[in-house]
Amino acid sequence: MSNAYNVADVNVRRTYYLIIIFLIIVIVFGLLISIIFDSWFILLIAIAYALISVLVSYWWSDRIVLSMLDAKEVSKDDYPELYRMVENLCITAGLPMPKIYILDEAQPNAFATGRDPEHAVIAFTKGLVNKLERSELEGVIAHELSHIKNRDMLIGSVVVVLVAVIAVLARIYIRTSIFGGLRGGRGQAGAIMMLLGIIAAIILPIVATIIRLAVSRKREYLADASAVLLTRYPEGLANALKKISKDPNPMKKANEQTTSHLFISSPLRGQEKANWFNKLFMTHPPVEDRIQALKGKNILDTE
Repeated sequence: MSNAYNVADVNVRRTYYLIIIFLIIVIVFGLLISIIFDSWFILLIAIAYALISVLVSYWWSDRIVLSMLDAKEVSKDDYPELYRMVENLCITAGLPMPKIYILDEAQPNAFATGRDPEHAVIAFTKGLVNKLERSELEGVIAHELSHIKNRDMLIGSVVVVLVAVIAVLARIYIRTSIFGGLRGGRGQAGAIMMLLGIIAAIILPIVATIIRLAVSRKREYLADASAVLLTRYPEGLANALKKISKDPNPMKKANEQTTSHLFISSPLRGQEKANWFNKLFMTHPPVEDRIQALKGKNILDTE
C-alpha cells in the first residue's frame, strides 16, 4: 500500500508501467498496419517511433508541456516575493529550488513538472499570483512542492506526451485502415480493414483516457495533506482552492486530453458541476471534497 513515505517510489514504478503499456500499444497497432499494407518495414518504423516517443517523454516532457502552455521562465528580480516564498518552503521541505515559470493567464492556477526534484519546475498563472493572499499562495506552493517530492510531476508530464502520441497514432491507424479497406475492395478483406478502423476509432481514445486517469486522483488528496503538514495552515490551501474553482476566467492554453490533469485544480470551467457519470472520467476530485478533507481532522492528524 502506498503512503506518504513510499509514494515517490510507487510513482516512478507507475511511470515505467505506463511506458511499457504504451510500447505494447504502439507495437501492436504497428503490427496491424504492417499486415494491412503487407510490409514489415512499417512495424520497424512503429518500434522506432515508440522508442523515440518514450525517450522524449522521459527526458523532455517538461519542456514540451511548458511550450504547449506558452509558459515563460522568470527570475528572482521579476517576482521577488514569489521567489522568497518558494525558497523558504523548499528549505522547510528539504527540496532544491525549482525553476519558476509564469503563464499569461487570468485564471488562477498552477502546476509542477520535471523528471525529478533536481530538474523541477513550478508554473504559476498571473491570475494566481495577483489574486491570492500570501497564505493562500503559500498553500498552493506547498501543494506543488509535494507533487515534486512525491514524483507526481514525472508521471503527469510523461502522460502528456504519451497521450498526444496515442492521439496521433489513432488518426494514422484509422486513415490507413479505411484506405486499406478501400484497397481491398468490397470483399471480405476490405470489410475487415474497415471494421478494424472503426474499432480503432473507439478503442484508442478510451486507451488515452485510461492512461490519463492512471494519474490517480488520490495524488491530489495526498499533495493537499502534505502541503498542510508543510505550512501547518490548512485554511490557506482551502481558501486558495475555493478562489481557484470559483474564478470564471477560462484557461486559453489548457487542453482536456493532454495538459488539464497537471494543474492543482481543473482549468476546464464547468467540470466542477459535472454529473456523476462525467465525474468518473475527471482527473481531479471535486474541489468541495478536497476542501472538506482539508477541514477534517484526519488530514491534520500527524501524531
